[in-house]
Amino acid sequence: MIFRSEMFKRVTIIGVGLMGGSLGLAIKKHSLARQVVGFSQKETSIAEALKNKAIDEGFTDVTKAVRNSDLVVLAAPVQAIIKLMPVINPHLWRHCIVTDMGGTKVDILEAAEKNLSSASFFVGSHPLAGSEKQGVQNARSDLFENTQCLMTPTAKTNPFAKEKVKQLWTKLGAKVKFISAEEHDEILNFISHLPHLMAFGLMGTVPDKCVEYAAQGLKDTTRIASSSPQLWSDICLSNPKNIIRALDDFSKQLSFFRKAILDRDEKGLTAYFAKAKERREKF
Repeated sequence: MIFRSEMFKRVTIIGVGLMGGSLGLAIKKHSLARQVVGFSQKETSIAEALKNKAIDEGFTDVTKAVRNSDLVVLAAPVQAIIKLMPVINPHLWRHCIVTDMGGTKVDILEAAEKNLSSASFFVGSHPLAGSEKQGVQNARSDLFENTQCLMTPTAKTNPFAKEKVKQLWTKLGAKVKFISAEEHDEILNFISHLPHLMAFGLMGTVPDKCVEYAAQGLKDTTRIASSSPQLWSDICLSNPKNIIRALDDFSKQLSFFRKAILDRDEKGLTAYFAKAKERREKF
């Protein structure tokens, strides 16, 4: 059989949930690898990924999963990614390219430089796609189409590895942009991390007796509060300085609302809401 569009011989996806499963489906859809291998600690997840054809072969032993692969994708929560690096390192092919799909980048990049023998072949990446839904059963082969993917290569990154990972995301339909790990964590803090904390916090504020009356407004605003608790705990603890700053900034907005309401400042509230509405409608 001839694989005309094949980029990799064997791709290993560590973590076959929504994101990892969608990546497997997308790689197979576009024939970008001869074989897609998955790893999960749960046999049930491997079985589900095989059933959904997100992977061709699955393992619950990560050292077996990464052997002979020319691309390893770490599609797990941030702390799991960091802990797995020294475990997989002795079993990686010398020129194996490693990338990730983690929600923060500074800590992951530092871990790669510390724990991977061929650290220059690590390329951080973060496709800005996903869903509040979890599990490979919700995976989609088109999840990355018409999205952005932020990549965080450094001056030490191998140019070949950088280009291959860029090509991967591009062929899956994403528009790639290169930024630093620090810039990534600052940007994602405002466009993703803070909104998720707001959604979680809102659900922690609304009394139980009121929830049964919730209409579409509350449902829309808190949709992302259905996201993985472990995933978001890891993100918060791996991007603390940026998140604390964002929370402090948002607290100032809440203080304005409180004062304006106490002062019955209709003009101030209306002006604030109008400006926010204008900014929202621009995107």
